[in-house]
Amino acid sequence: MLSEKTIEIVKATAPAVAPLAETLTRRFYTLMFAGNPEVKAFFNDAHQHSGGQQRALAGAICAYAANIDNLGALGAAVELIAHKHCSLGIKPEHYPIVGKHLLAAIKDVLGDAATEEVLAAWGEAYGFLAKVFVDREHALYDEQRSAPGGWNGYRRFTVKRKVRESDVITSFYLAPADGGKLPAFKPGQYITVKINHPAKLIAPRNYSLSDAPNSDYYRISVKREDAIAANAPAGVVSNYLHDAIEEGDTLEIGPPCGEFTLRLDRAHERPTVLISGGVGITPVLSMLKTLAKSKVQAPVHFIHAARNSAAHAFGPEVRRLADDHANVQVHFKYDAPAEQDVAEGHCDSVGLLDAASMRSLIPSSDADFYLCGPKPFMSCVFGALKELNVPEERVHYEFFGPKQEFVSAA
Repeated sequence: MLSEKTIEIVKATAPAVAPLAETLTRRFYTLMFAGNPEVKAFFNDAHQHSGGQQRALAGAICAYAANIDNLGALGAAVELIAHKHCSLGIKPEHYPIVGKHLLAAIKDVLGDAATEEVLAAWGEAYGFLAKVFVDREHALYDEQRSAPGGWNGYRRFTVKRKVRESDVITSFYLAPADGGKLPAFKPGQYITVKINHPAKLIAPRNYSLSDAPNSDYYRISVKREDAIAANAPAGVVSNYLHDAIEEGDTLEIGPPCGEFTLRLDRAHERPTVLISGGVGITPVLSMLKTLAKSKVQAPVHFIHAARNSAAHAFGPEVRRLADDHANVQVHFKYDAPAEQDVAEGHCDSVGLLDAASMRSLIPSSDADFYLCGPKPFMSCVFGALKELNVPEERVHYEFFGPKQEFVSAA
């Protein structure tokens, strides 16, 4: 356990750190990439360029300092980060590297306020948290390795099918190249894709599994990502998969990870509401197909928001599931429909998801809600659910990109 003195010092210095947190994390990444360039292979260039990774780590530091005497409050965040670390292959030997450069950044940014006593306290606090992660990640690696057909690290998979789902989303059906068993996964989880790019070293990427668990293949459905700002890198991996990878090619794949998963036991007891935006449909589609496959009888509401039919993936697939299962209700909402989208029945309504529209689509707040989508969409849906008085413990979520709360630095 942390000493009382360490807790006291960290809490006392937290107010000084908070307003400088983002400056601190930018300095940290500069120092770490210069001093240990080998770890840069774990980091997404686009998230670094946008500042999202730095803001995420800043939020993590502030959250840890604020809860240092109540670490149980960070349990969910620890689980999220541990899964992310295992997906990237973070090992115990990486933690001292982070600790060294984090303390150096604290010293640089706080200046004279970073006394030896303060640095010792933050060092002890970091070491304690690092052990929490190392222990949890050790257990996750063991679970991955011991599962039937399981593995650690990367395994070669063959692209059995490549299917264009919309103008921007393509699915890849992946099977083990060695012909061995395929371990099961929990609906909502993701796998990691590592590519051998001809021009540069690229960090691995996580992609949600978009089909129900089966023994034959994993399916990922990848959106082609454009540059998010001028001079920012476009989605190097997504564009490479779309343009360079064909049926018969092989990819290096990491085992399933992720804590955003369907609670199938609860789905038999109360309604399930699946809400997604854009490519956020991928993990909740896996949940929907699993609910259908498991013959859940409780109501299931599937609500998806997209720009229009050109961007909307899996519309017919979802409609077929609803036709075959009387308990499944589907609603597609477009915010920029093409002229024919409404007339041809591609969408059920037009506009943004807000409290009023969700009130008409969701018969009761007594349900389990699973949400996935980009940040603006998620903010809108969160606000709507809050207006509808949905208890926080009933809301489970994932969104793509670094989170702003207590999240992974890798």
